[in-house]
Amino acid sequence: MSHVGVPRGTVRKRRTLALLTTGVLTIPVLAGCSSGDEEAPRGVAQDIAPTARQAVADGSTVNWAIDALPATFNAFQADADSATTRVTEALLPTLFPMDKAGQPRLNPDYLESAKVIEREPKQVVLYKLNQQAVWSDGREIGAPDFVAQWRALRGKDSAFWTARNSGYERIEKIERGADDLQVRVTFSKPYGDWRSLFSPLYPKEITGSPETFNDGARTTLKNTAGPFVLRGVSKADGTVTLARNPRWWGDKAKLDTLVFRAVAPKDRTKALTDGTVDVADVDPSTADRITLARRDRGGNGQPLTHGPGADVSPAAALYSYAVAHGSDEKAAEAEQAARAKNRKAVLAYAAEQKALRDFAVRKSLEPAYTQLALNGESGPLADDRVRRAVARALDREELARTVLGPLGLPAKPLGSHLALAGQPGYADGSGALGEQNEKEARALLADAGWTRGGALQQPKDTKAGSEAEKKGEKEGEDGADADTGEEKKTTGGAEKEEKAEKKDAEKDDKDAEKDEGKADKASRDEEDSAASRDEGLYIVGEDDKPAAHAPAATGTSAVPALAPARHAAFQSAALLRQAAAVLGEDGAVAAQDKQPGGAAGAYAPAGTPAPAPAAAKGQLGKDGKALTLRFVLPSGPGSQSLRTVGDKIAAMLEKIGIGTEITKVPDESYFKDHIASGVYDLALYSWPASAYPATDGRPIYAKPEPATDGSLLVEQNYTRVGTDHIDQLFDRAAGELDEKAARDLMKQADARIWAAAGSIPLYQRPQLVAVDKKLANVGAFGFAAPRYQDIGFKNRQAAGSSADRKK
Repeated sequence: MSHVGVPRGTVRKRRTLALLTTGVLTIPVLAGCSSGDEEAPRGVAQDIAPTARQAVADGSTVNWAIDALPATFNAFQADADSATTRVTEALLPTLFPMDKAGQPRLNPDYLESAKVIEREPKQVVLYKLNQQAVWSDGREIGAPDFVAQWRALRGKDSAFWTARNSGYERIEKIERGADDLQVRVTFSKPYGDWRSLFSPLYPKEITGSPETFNDGARTTLKNTAGPFVLRGVSKADGTVTLARNPRWWGDKAKLDTLVFRAVAPKDRTKALTDGTVDVADVDPSTADRITLARRDRGGNGQPLTHGPGADVSPAAALYSYAVAHGSDEKAAEAEQAARAKNRKAVLAYAAEQKALRDFAVRKSLEPAYTQLALNGESGPLADDRVRRAVARALDREELARTVLGPLGLPAKPLGSHLALAGQPGYADGSGALGEQNEKEARALLADAGWTRGGALQQPKDTKAGSEAEKKGEKEGEDGADADTGEEKKTTGGAEKEEKAEKKDAEKDDKDAEKDEGKADKASRDEEDSAASRDEGLYIVGEDDKPAAHAPAATGTSAVPALAPARHAAFQSAALLRQAAAVLGEDGAVAAQDKQPGGAAGAYAPAGTPAPAPAAAKGQLGKDGKALTLRFVLPSGPGSQSLRTVGDKIAAMLEKIGIGTEITKVPDESYFKDHIASGVYDLALYSWPASAYPATDGRPIYAKPEPATDGSLLVEQNYTRVGTDHIDQLFDRAAGELDEKAARDLMKQADARIWAAAGSIPLYQRPQLVAVDKKLANVGAFGFAAPRYQDIGFKNRQAAGSSADRKK
């Protein structure tokens, strides 16, 4: 299942993107610095129920859920998506698919060998093709297909509508080798990621002209070269149907047909229980239901302890029965209808749970990671000190545990932007930024000029002793209504009143202590004086304007909504102490529990602003402005984990004085209207892993270039943070033919990316796949590409379509 966090067109294990900065950071020991051991940690194994081919039955059909029908079958176009990848992997040649460790491995179905045969004066790669490899029309795969794809993707002919050409622009020429089965590729300059090219490989009939490239492969693929061929596409049914390729020369596909069926993530549970699909990426809630269904298999008909009505207590059930059979006919009728509705829901849920027993949840870590993106184009985050403070405030281990812990997956935070745990090039480079440290985060903010009183200060460019201020001061002394004078007057009067009332409060406290028993005197004195500073209290939230401030004094006393007795004020202070004990010493409240203006019914002294000024809440500010960041999150049902992580991040930032304004937007507009447009300060989204970080990582982290209209040319570098040094490291790595040297350069680049603090990797995403338990060689693949020809049912008795199982 594709997630909102992954940009469209990047889920192909290839990434094409770009970046901006406020300056090059001068942080020592950035060359390959690491916060952990040099030995790369092991990745999580794939979970696909591996089964030998001889134990897999021939025949039958498998229905596989995808989010939507592919927008195009041309993987090199801008609107190619995860469905494009899923379908083309089964239809077209991939010369170097990724293996379990995230490394490219030669595919013997298409290649006998491929290697660099010359380095000087120019790099030359010789491909030796499998002599049995043919297109579905019977033509041999050969040099003409390589030449046509190179010319379409090298970027010299704008008539080809292509989204990327990385690597192809470095090719100087392509020739036939010693025979038709050899392809000789000469590069104009060295290219270490040459294995990334020509995957997928399209026939020359598609890539040979702009017309066929742009339109010919959008809705159909007439000529293919995989274990399956495209039988048809039905928009009405939302299906893409593949059939076994009769000309396939490799291991024969076990399935007769493979159907990719468009099923929205929110409809996956119903599709599984209806028998519509056999394989589907699911969210944690659906995975939990499958686990419960398998656990309840031996329940002997006992009522389920979960689902609709499971949380109704015996007392509530008895009360419901009494109302339903009581003398109040109207109440009885309503209760009987509610009980009937609940019984129907219980029966439907039980039937769904019974159907879910036929499935297993196969889980691993997806080859993609979730990051916190910090938009450095403008605002507070344009200052690298503020970005680094945000990063240093995060407890990344807690965030990883929040998402991965409940699923039983390793909850270790990711330490690299350019490789995932288990890949050969992985090293934890987060030491370039530093570990979580709230004290140092606050020091960075202070160095950047953000202080606790800064939200109440006037901007630095305001002239001291200006005529307006002098006039205001004079008018304030005369009792005029000028704003400045009024503020000064109100503050002075409050101070006098506070002293008098504090004296009264101390006297009352002594009496209250006798009546109420023992209490902590120092804490009570402080809290009681605050509670009794004004005699009147008002109820926050009942003015129909959450966060509205109480009206300023105008010479007449405000009418209190409620004025409790002195002992009530003491009890209120005691309750505040209890609340502080529950919430913690700092009284921190979870971000999701906050409500502008406070909860309706909360008491506060009359005239107290609602909410309190930023300075009173501990929020930092500068030049009269509070330090508040716009945090944009997707609102769809499949993005709950992102919102949970977002709330935790907001609470962590609050501890160092940074406020957040969380905005939840529709999934469909999340990237286009907010992330790509730069309308955010903080955001959570994901990037897929790559076996070619020098090629695929550069456009994500490279420094954006200014356009002629003054804007920034940003491909997919949505943080807009980068440096020339990072660009240089990527360029050197891309031209390095020694793999170890290239990896060392990538580690240096990763350290610089950490130091720039535009992107903070959090965790590798979980991969949960619901699979018919009788299916083999399919599930959570992890890094590896599926071998579609090996997928099938484990034995003849289990073989059958979803429709058969439904019956």
